[in-house]
Amino acid sequence: MFNPAKTIPQTSWRSRGGQWEFSPNSFSMLVIGLWIFGSGEAALINAGLGVSPWTVLAEGLASTFKTGVGVATFVVSVLVLLLWIPLKQWPGIGTIMNALVIATAIDLMRPVIPTPSEFRYQLLLILIGVLAVGLGSAIYLTAQLGPGPRDGLMTGLHYRFGWPVARVRLGIEISVLAFGWLLGGTVGLGTALFAVLIGWSIAINLAVLSKAN
Repeated sequence: MFNPAKTIPQTSWRSRGGQWEFSPNSFSMLVIGLWIFGSGEAALINAGLGVSPWTVLAEGLASTFKTGVGVATFVVSVLVLLLWIPLKQWPGIGTIMNALVIATAIDLMRPVIPTPSEFRYQLLLILIGVLAVGLGSAIYLTAQLGPGPRDGLMTGLHYRFGWPVARVRLGIEISVLAFGWLLGGTVGLGTALFAVLIGWSIAINLAVLSKAN
């Protein structure tokens, strides 16, 4: 059994020239990881038991400020990027690809992934989604070409304070979920499970990649 990784391991496919200089290997792993990530998000949506904590926050902000969820999501992403500055976390090609590939994967994979109506299958799909998001995150983060806005907040806090990855992500997701709920966002079982499990999913998959590399 693998113990959860406490940091981002070095892999053979990592970028060695910075977050804007990539080899075919590192770029391929970036795209593969992001596609798996997006497929996991699609599974969570199709499970129908609640959206992710960040979407709950966007819903709450949209309700409070009378705007669309899409606009609120964009504003949240910008604010999170601003939080990178004191953490000395900088964007890379992975930051741009994060938005493009994940969005494409969600749109293309949702019609392929089942939409179960029985609770046990919905729960199973949530767990598969959490596992996929964790695996995809681990693969693309170890390419070291730059994280997405939310993952960058996680890695920035991790590197700045030395806190384990799983604990940092757990703290972020629970805080976002609580704030979004207080603002009126919709919370479901899938939301709570994602918030509690995603940090451990990422950390365990990082450990698996470290051992397998």
